[in-house]
Amino acid sequence: MEIKTIEKKGSKKTQLNTAELLVQCLEEEGVEYIFGIPGEENLEVMNAIYHSSIKFITTRHEQGAAFMADVYGRLTGKAGVCLSTLGPGATNLVTGVADAHSDGAPLVAITGQVGTERMHLTSHQFLDLCKMFEPITKRSKMIVRPSTVNEIVRIAFKYAESEKPGACHIDLPVNISKMKVDYGEKPLRKKLPPKEVAEIETIEEAAAEIFKAKNPIILAGSSAVRGNASEALTKFATDLKIPVIMTMMSKGIIPCDNFYSIATIGIPQKDYANKLIENSDLVIAVGYDIVEYGPSKWNPDGHVEIIHIDTRPAHINKLYQPKVEVIGDISESLLNIKRRTTRKDEPEYALEIRKKIQDEYESYADDMSFPMKPQKILSDVRKVMGPDDILVSDVGAHKMWIARYYNCYKPNTCIISNGFATMGIGVPGAIAAKLINPDKKVLTITGDGGFMMNCQEIETAIRIGVPFVTLIFNDSNYGLIKWKQLDQYGKSCYVDFTNPDFVKLAESMNAKGYVIEKAEDLIPTLEEAFKQTVPAIVDCKVDYNENVKLTRYLKEICENS
Repeated sequence: MEIKTIEKKGSKKTQLNTAELLVQCLEEEGVEYIFGIPGEENLEVMNAIYHSSIKFITTRHEQGAAFMADVYGRLTGKAGVCLSTLGPGATNLVTGVADAHSDGAPLVAITGQVGTERMHLTSHQFLDLCKMFEPITKRSKMIVRPSTVNEIVRIAFKYAESEKPGACHIDLPVNISKMKVDYGEKPLRKKLPPKEVAEIETIEEAAAEIFKAKNPIILAGSSAVRGNASEALTKFATDLKIPVIMTMMSKGIIPCDNFYSIATIGIPQKDYANKLIENSDLVIAVGYDIVEYGPSKWNPDGHVEIIHIDTRPAHINKLYQPKVEVIGDISESLLNIKRRTTRKDEPEYALEIRKKIQDEYESYADDMSFPMKPQKILSDVRKVMGPDDILVSDVGAHKMWIARYYNCYKPNTCIISNGFATMGIGVPGAIAAKLINPDKKVLTITGDGGFMMNCQEIETAIRIGVPFVTLIFNDSNYGLIKWKQLDQYGKSCYVDFTNPDFVKLAESMNAKGYVIEKAEDLIPTLEEAFKQTVPAIVDCKVDYNENVKLTRYLKEICENS
């Protein structure tokens, strides 16, 4: 896949201005893409990008730009960069920046700003952006002197990419962007921090606790994915015969076909994974972040014994009080603990539950009812997608079904926003995923509500030559909220809407559109959609009567199992 770019022109000046040094610093950080919308207050930055090696992706909304940077950061581990002008451009970035910060995706947001000579006045489009971004970033800095730009950029990337990753913000006033920097000013070198190893005492304590436990279980979280600990965790669980449950953001950390890969935890209802924790006498939390699924959901009485294995100490939470904390490189910690302990008994209860989940999953494979059940849709999707292909989930009722039913073989092949849990991430997230994985199939599954929030970015994908497939779960309402209303009140209100003709919408933007009219059509339609050289939109009616049925079913199994 070839990304369409504008040919770079011009020659480097002998004395740089602030904006030019800023862009050189971004090049030094390894920035490939900047997602955003130009504005009057960042003209100097745009001109500097034009003369650089960086590809600027012009989006149709700043929120889409932030989501693209968000997913880019999550998939690569390098900070995704988004850019806006001042005022309303900057406020439009906020949701995507907050999502990256909450989900642990490295991101750097750059905003234009009024000149410093206007900041003491009531000025057109002026907001104190550093204060606005402060609660949703790790660092928010304004460049007020040309000589500080290299330090501020290095600070932003250092903190954005350090564990736990998150968002940082750089604000550049228009007058500062034009000022010359001193001769000799240059980007600061990027340095990777050394790998830290856990203390031997904590390794031995954890090994002893695991040896004593009768029914231990592993709760794997997103930090294990970021730490590239999949191979080590899989071997640890397999050799010690310990079942693994995963948060939504760590799906695939252990392959779904591994004997000890049991379930995903995190849907609002109490599920099989919760029963496993209730039956355990030790939870080994590996890379777990409480933002993914709060301890009150799985340890409401605070009685569960916990071992915390991560690169960072445990959060302060009265329901998450680890008996042992093993702090250091996750893979090294797991390897060293495994060397010091052993287990022989199979986790029979967990394996019985695994069999029930498999049987339940397979029972929908031949269901040809229409509108299609979400279980059947995901069963068909899994048949079309390869082990390395990437599914980006938007947020809505479909996310709960993806978490429960979409099996993953590798980490980062199912991207779910479950820290900030933001609707509208699907289409822009898929663009970023395809940009950096041109040889993989990229599918976003979205509800009709989430799709309409950022569907304008389909034009961005067309323009830059990025083909991916969007599968819309069409039910003409905000399905997750309706599900919760029915669960709590037995009725729903204010959640219904109408939709455009999605096929015509796709065609109006020179994309490809399909509508599913019977269940037998989904697999061949998806296969055809993935062969297209332009983005494709597949409209599929979904039977969300299954939502309430799932609630009832889960209540039954949790009461009886």
